[in-house]
Amino acid sequence: MKLTSSQEEYLKTIYLLEKDNKKVRVTDIALKLKITKPSVNKAVNLLKDMKLIDYKAYGDIKLTKEGENYAIEVIKKQDVLKLFLVEILEVDKQQAEEEAIAMKYAISEPTVKKLNKYITQVMKLDDIDCDYDANNEKCRNCIKIKAQNRLREKTK
Repeated sequence: MKLTSSQEEYLKTIYLLEKDNKKVRVTDIALKLKITKPSVNKAVNLLKDMKLIDYKAYGDIKLTKEGENYAIEVIKKQDVLKLFLVEILEVDKQQAEEEAIAMKYAISEPTVKKLNKYITQVMKLDDIDCDYDANNEKCRNCIKIKAQNRLREKTK
């Protein structure tokens, strides 16, 4: 199933809100995305029809397993792009964040996998021995620090 960039953004937002709040409501999504509740209701009902979320009117919104998988892939794609922009191309973090958000909708999954493989090779991250979890902010920060240190060592 091919999702629109808007649908992917809703899934990502729901996923992140679930991780923060555990309970997600239409109002939470509207505030986070800075859009109207009627727009969120329309999108949420469409995602429900696609079986990507569980939702009853005025109730909590929960991702289905398939919806969660989509959200995780969107986040991974954005993270890989941002990591490449910041650590390899040395783009300013704020600019890299904005560009990664825009780029993630224009790049295919196979290309992201190749980019991730390239980053791993260049930064020599394939030998890191831990229970790395791409969804954990602490793990992502740890990897960034290790990668930055390795790049600094390499350029000395």
